[in-house]
Amino acid sequence: MSSIKNIGIITSGGDCGGLNAVVRGAAKMALANNVGAYIIPNGYAGLYNLITMDSLVLLSESRVDTVNSSLAGSEAGHSRVKISRIKDPDKYRRIKEGLKKFFIDGLVISGGDDTGSVVVDLSQNDIPCVHAPKTMDLDLQTYSVGGDSAINKISQFVSDIKTTGQTHNRIMVIEVFGRYAGHTAFRGGVGADADCILIPEIPADFDIIYEHLKKNYMRRIIQSDVNAGTYTIVAAEGLKDVSGRDIVDESAGLDSFGHKKLAGAGKYVRQELTKRIKSDPEIPSFMKREGMFVEGLYETPEIREVTPGHLIRSGKSSAFDVNFGIEAGAAAVLCLLNDITGVTIVNVHEGEVRYMPTKDAIVQRHVDLKTVALYETLGISFGRNPVAYTPQFKENAGKVDRHL
Repeated sequence: MSSIKNIGIITSGGDCGGLNAVVRGAAKMALANNVGAYIIPNGYAGLYNLITMDSLVLLSESRVDTVNSSLAGSEAGHSRVKISRIKDPDKYRRIKEGLKKFFIDGLVISGGDDTGSVVVDLSQNDIPCVHAPKTMDLDLQTYSVGGDSAINKISQFVSDIKTTGQTHNRIMVIEVFGRYAGHTAFRGGVGADADCILIPEIPADFDIIYEHLKKNYMRRIIQSDVNAGTYTIVAAEGLKDVSGRDIVDESAGLDSFGHKKLAGAGKYVRQELTKRIKSDPEIPSFMKREGMFVEGLYETPEIREVTPGHLIRSGKSSAFDVNFGIEAGAAAVLCLLNDITGVTIVNVHEGEVRYMPTKDAIVQRHVDLKTVALYETLGISFGRNPVAYTPQFKENAGKVDRHL
């Protein structure tokens, strides 16, 4: 019989779709097992400062009714704080005293790789916790809540931006999240029929990108009965060029997990392509033939960058993320009740609560370049010379893989 009487729910790191579903799923499962569920606010900062708090919000039936699973963001609040970086030498004792103060016996923690690294840290310091995977970047070994919502948002933004691009014959660059892995840029771009997708896994060769842009952009305008066309590029913030250079905001310093703050990938792409289009002697002739050229005013097509930024994190969660979030939150509570801790939820499938050690779950997963090659065959540029796609064939027996 489990000794767990009360649990704490923490969400940490970047906000995204599906987190409220994790909170609701965990609280509902706790209620179903006569266990108290409390929100520990403000992520790991709240956990560290628990000892100083006067009260916590109990997720009673009526309070859980107010948690809207379909809203992005988190009812529990967030902070980007890494426990091991707190200078207080008594930090773990302080955390345990805070938990004891509120009679909390275990934690459900939802977050990405940085958050997961703290789950490992807490577990090693005898603080029972279970990790519900969350990251828009989809770079964990499991599916992570927030990924599908982000992909859908990116796809919608890229589709929408084509209307202004088409109207003005502009080339549009959309910068999206993705520090080390380009899953959401890749899938969001594919979902919107983007022409070019730049991801951290493939160093961008701007000469190759420009030739792809020029060929397709010019073709569309020439073939259009109203001389209209656009070209769309989705660029992950963590893209590198062929020199291996990161695009970072050097003035912004480091975040609390020690990462450089990325900024300016979209601007960098625009600048590199603008240099090439302005120096291309074929462009003025093309502009003149298509009735677009005005000397001194409009001699080359415009390239614009757009950064939707935190809009990708906000608003509504996808139905898939709501489903996964509820299941992950509920499964995390079940693990705690069965004394299974220090683990990350994989999924709930055919009556099984599937999990893996958190230290293994947070190992980074990158975009499969063999799948990229398939899309290169279909005409999308990834900033390199296309690689031939050589399929292998295997009977699957109906198994479902939730990785994107």
